[in-house]
Amino acid sequence: MLIFGLTLFIATHLFTAYARGPRAALVARLGDGPYKGLYSLVSLAGFVILVMGWKRTAAEAVYTPPEWGAMVATPLLVFTFILFTASYLPAGRIKSLAGHPMSLGTILGSFAHLLVNGDSRSVTVFGAFFVWGLADRFSYRLRGDSGASGTSLIGDLGAIIGGLISSWVTVRFLHLYLSGVPLDPAGLFCR
Repeated sequence: MLIFGLTLFIATHLFTAYARGPRAALVARLGDGPYKGLYSLVSLAGFVILVMGWKRTAAEAVYTPPEWGAMVATPLLVFTFILFTASYLPAGRIKSLAGHPMSLGTILGSFAHLLVNGDSRSVTVFGAFFVWGLADRFSYRLRGDSGASGTSLIGDLGAIIGGLISSWVTVRFLHLYLSGVPLDPAGLFCR
């Protein structure tokens, strides 16, 4: 289930990034709204299957994370949430500097998780997300897409506030619910 969900989720995104001709044909056939709905539904299904598979997969040790990993991972993950939030807001300096904040956030968030989790399921999932994030950024470069550009103060403030709130909600509620892994009560994002 873990591998199937991960494959479904990433394949859906890779289709959008690399199969531009077939994607355009599908959008023309279905319409933009229905295509986005189908894309979202398949992505969500992949994510749900991935989470279910995560909870059913044994975590066997692959490597021992460095002791300083959590000190580096925590700010990286807060910044990841800021980048994820920025990707949905008007282009401010954060979004402009990141180019494509969702893919950069995926890379940083995956790397942060690998700094603190050396088990087999973490290496599988976050290693795959890390590689996918790099592939996604590469696809933008191939298309000559440097991302949004702007100086919206609302975009920057929204990204920071939304990212901090998302970080807090994840620490307090979502992480344990989604992964079954409790977080350090001091607020560290990974164990």
